[in-house]
Amino acid sequence: METVLITGGAGFLGSHLCDRFLREGLRVICVDNLLTGDPDNIAHLLGNEYFEFIKMDVTKFIYIPGRVDYILHFASPASPIDYLQLPIQTLKVGSLGTHNVLGLAKEKKARFLLASTSEVYGDPLVHPQPESYWGNVSPIGPRGVYDEAKRFGEAITMAYHRTHGLDTRIARIFNTYGTRMRLGDGRVIPAFFSQAIQGKPLTVFGAGNQTRSFCYVEDQMNGLLRLLFSNECEPVNIGNPAEHTVKGLAELIQKIVGSDLEIEHHPLPTDDPKVRQPDITRAREILGWDPQIDLEEGLSRAYPWFKRRVATMLEQENS
Repeated sequence: METVLITGGAGFLGSHLCDRFLREGLRVICVDNLLTGDPDNIAHLLGNEYFEFIKMDVTKFIYIPGRVDYILHFASPASPIDYLQLPIQTLKVGSLGTHNVLGLAKEKKARFLLASTSEVYGDPLVHPQPESYWGNVSPIGPRGVYDEAKRFGEAITMAYHRTHGLDTRIARIFNTYGTRMRLGDGRVIPAFFSQAIQGKPLTVFGAGNQTRSFCYVEDQMNGLLRLLFSNECEPVNIGNPAEHTVKGLAELIQKIVGSDLEIEHHPLPTDDPKVRQPDITRAREILGWDPQIDLEEGLSRAYPWFKRRVATMLEQENS
């Protein structure tokens, strides 16, 4: 049986990857220090004989006994609130952590996939963003700790590929949403759902004309697996190219929740990207991948989970 190791495996995307690889018939080792990961995301897997959880900080010494065939490096704070509150940890996991995990992949002769991000493009001057675009990033801005950590991660991944012949993949992941997102992590979809379900005004930064492209988690999993099992070593955008304004997203969530709440406008955060849309030409040509689930359908699928999560949160606050 082949074995896959997933760092950050108790996080939003990492836990969905654990589920997916178990369904595909692989043994899964989930590594997470639970800094931003949630044990609830993997609780349903703890009785599975082919699943192992190891609490570990990958910025420190890593030891994993036995065979490992694939390593997916998803360990990192990954939301605006996280990396603004945890700037040093974000930089360390993107640099020291990536270096350590690449070393493990080299030792195990495992294929390595780096979870990079659309944030490597910064506040882009090219729209939509192809993989050939080098980005417009402020290295000293508040978001720079995440942006530059991921850019370094890509650089060291390619260095290991070129120097050691390591079998590597780089996924530039665009905004993804679905079940298991943290309500208070600062991302727009859990924020809007949480506010709408509680009957609170929806907070929109600026006029709400800034755009985002949202990929449902099931589509994201399909894209990541196709990339992992492809022969492509250079970065590939994995995201949904359908572009939506933040204000339009707020109105759509109002429709799904069945509310007509006030929208409150707040100043735009520093370095907040004005546009974000992936050019997925390479993913279509190389991977034969295209997202299948549109935003309204994906939000409708995710809504019951968010509703239960908000109810649980309110119960805990009132107990």
